[in-house]
Amino acid sequence: MNVKMATNSRTRILVLTTVALLLALTGCGGNRARQAVGNAEKLYEMAKHASDVGNYKDSITYYEQLEARFPFSNPARQGQLDLMYAYYKNREPESAIDQADQFIRENPAHPRVDYAYYIKGLVQFERNPNFLERWFNADLTERPPIDARKSFQAFQTVLDRFPNSEYVEDSRKRMVFLRNRLAAYEVYVAEYYLKRGAWVGAINRCKYTVENYDGAPQIKRALEIMSESYRKLGMADLASDTDKVLKENYSNPDQVAQGDKKKSWWKIW
Repeated sequence: MNVKMATNSRTRILVLTTVALLLALTGCGGNRARQAVGNAEKLYEMAKHASDVGNYKDSITYYEQLEARFPFSNPARQGQLDLMYAYYKNREPESAIDQADQFIRENPAHPRVDYAYYIKGLVQFERNPNFLERWFNADLTERPPIDARKSFQAFQTVLDRFPNSEYVEDSRKRMVFLRNRLAAYEVYVAEYYLKRGAWVGAINRCKYTVENYDGAPQIKRALEIMSESYRKLGMADLASDTDKVLKENYSNPDQVAQGDKKKSWWKIW
């Protein structure tokens, strides 16, 4: 009996010793793994490499770890900018916008804050109707352009606040599309008001379009609606003034083209 108990004791001691050794080895292995990414620079390199090869899912994981473990390091600040792009490419628009907003709040004077605004505009721009909707000629003017408006505002900020930014030219080109999209919707609503005899509502929509989307093809129709609405309201003088503006700007195509060259369309009246 004593021999059996002694044998069992030795067995338990052997098992416990083996488990302890395994835990120690596992701990050492874990330490080595942690040491591999134990500094901000190394973790940033891993995140950047993953992004460069198109592995945005892993890239996001590394950037998030970088921000959590080394929040005040220089690689973490750069990583905040890169993380916006990784979210965008990984089709996580809300996360990309949230990250951009956070960077803008925390780094308003950062030399690359223009990039945060640009990414916001880009993400919202990509939410516009896809090629299938355009292929089937979906009437986009009937759809409230919430994302288009947000995108336009973000790109407008890039142009207004950072005129020397490398993203100005691309922002301007995208704004041309967005300007026309927004103007088309405003005129669509104005047409709706016009058909229902809501003359004041139609005028207000057209005024907003003329004042904010100068140069859009829909401006001509907006002026026509304004003129008709003024007449319906018995405001002959205002209708006549609107007709003069319409004639001066749209009676001669050559004059319109020259006028567009003289004045940048994105500058609000």
